[in-house]
Amino acid sequence: MSNLPAGAGYLTNKEKVMLSKLESIEQSIGKLAQNQNALQKSIRRNGEINMLKNSQIAQKSLFCQIQNCINTPPLIKDFGFRVFSQFDEDGIIMYLFAVVGFTNKYCLDIAFFNPIGANTTNLLLNWAFGGLLICGEEKDKLISQDFFKSDYNTRHVPPKIINNWVTAENIKDILSQNKVPKEIDFFSLDIDGVDYYILQEVLKVIQPRVVVVEAHNVWGAEKSVTVRYSADFNRFNIHKDYCGASIPAFIKIMKANKYKLVACNKYGFNIFFIKENIDRGNLPEIKAEDCFANLPNYYIEELDKRRKEVEHLDWIEV
Repeated sequence: MSNLPAGAGYLTNKEKVMLSKLESIEQSIGKLAQNQNALQKSIRRNGEINMLKNSQIAQKSLFCQIQNCINTPPLIKDFGFRVFSQFDEDGIIMYLFAVVGFTNKYCLDIAFFNPIGANTTNLLLNWAFGGLLICGEEKDKLISQDFFKSDYNTRHVPPKIINNWVTAENIKDILSQNKVPKEIDFFSLDIDGVDYYILQEVLKVIQPRVVVVEAHNVWGAEKSVTVRYSADFNRFNIHKDYCGASIPAFIKIMKANKYKLVACNKYGFNIFFIKENIDRGNLPEIKAEDCFANLPNYYIEELDKRRKEVEHLDWIEV
């Protein structure tokens, strides 16, 4: 409506006609603005689609390049990049699959918080993966469902997303009820809690070919420790840095299940394992200390400071 002052009802017929024309012009301007907004959204969406297509083309080109130079491949530490992952995990994951290949293109992600920042989103959108995403909160599940349903690549066959508080006692039932295959291509674990105990139980029932877990790197490359188990564990009830397990702790449990550590993200806390013998010797095993080799001194100092704040808490040696 027009912003003319009160009392406009007492205008002359001529003034009423002019007012009517003004209101008509205002309505037209409003519709034009709506159309412009719709057009801008369409342009943005088409731009996003084109970017996504270009991303797919670029990724697949790099994928083939790695396969073609497998005898002298680029170093994993130089190959990381981010599409949807939090840091450089997407590039590392693509590198690993370029070497070991795909099978069923199934992924499992425990503690899937948001598609932006997740280790599985790029696989789902750009590499035709399916799988199960387990969220800790109902709101995270709803946001993620909307995200995948709105994207052209996953609209018709989105990943299955559930909301469940995962414990060592219920994880095997969750995987069974959701028909997760015994052998899958990719598994991501990032609970910031009792991850060590969940991983133990998961590996009793499924065998992922590529695994990434978030380790707690404040403990460096020596200590093999984890938190004490509790089904209702919440780190914020104790200390934000009292969670997870150290890199050596994860290496021990993975070695026992015939996996080898082959990579880490640029900050050294997301660590990547592959099933032994699936790489035909093309991915050398690395050690815990390699995850700290390229970290700047100020970051090492920050990790040391954080460790001192929590080292007196109830850590369990494993």
